[in-house]
Amino acid sequence: MKVLSRLYVALILLFLYAPVAVMIFFSFNSGSSVWVFSGFSLDWYNGLFHDETLMEALKHTVIIAFLSAIISTVIGTAAAVGILAFRKRVSKKMMMSATNIPMMNADIVTGISLMLLFIFFGKLLGLKESLGFITVLIAHITFNLPYVILSVMPKLKQTDPNLAEAALDLGCTPVKAFFKVVLPSISSGIFTGAIMAFTLSLDDFVISYFTCGHYQTLPIVIYNMTKKTVTPDVYALSTLIFIVVFVLLVLYNVIQNKSDKRRGVR
Repeated sequence: MKVLSRLYVALILLFLYAPVAVMIFFSFNSGSSVWVFSGFSLDWYNGLFHDETLMEALKHTVIIAFLSAIISTVIGTAAAVGILAFRKRVSKKMMMSATNIPMMNADIVTGISLMLLFIFFGKLLGLKESLGFITVLIAHITFNLPYVILSVMPKLKQTDPNLAEAALDLGCTPVKAFFKVVLPSISSGIFTGAIMAFTLSLDDFVISYFTCGHYQTLPIVIYNMTKKTVTPDVYALSTLIFIVVFVLLVLYNVIQNKSDKRRGVR
């Protein structure tokens, strides 16, 4: 059984990471071939930063990912606090069910429905272009919110409610008690939710495709390039994105482990 389990894990890792390894390998190719390695070179990485189309799309992607992560983290944290404050269990279940809908719903359904909504309001307000930066940002905040809420909620449940009550007894206002007592205790959940929101926004294609208009993000630009020929500079860019996401994932695991150890000590 041990041999079979190890073989199964090895096959899973092979199918998951072999394509990534090939992509990283050919990003250092001195030639333009995607199947013959001519020699080691950094030319595609140098040329990447001179490609105005890719750099503009990368800037759009980073701006959307950063803003949507910040906004969804603030709103999601407030929503988690509000949901936990409900006294009726039925109300909590209803709110959590509504929260889970964007995660369970198919991306194409979410994308099309948001596109129709934005076009409707755009026509209603008499806008020349209904889709653009704002619509992409709202769409990303929408699908990021559930992940932030689900990251913060467990930390709130683990927090001793007597701490906030003690702060109130000592003269703190409810707002000050939240920022001085509750917020530090759930900071790891907030941070992990923000990282997850950033990575999900960075990677999104389907919902962005339906809500972007002329404001195209990097996954959409790369998709349009696949209709012709994908050059190795795209491999170089994808390699850099993979490294960034990998670092964020390691950081997420480190924070989670520290949080678990602190909870174990208590």
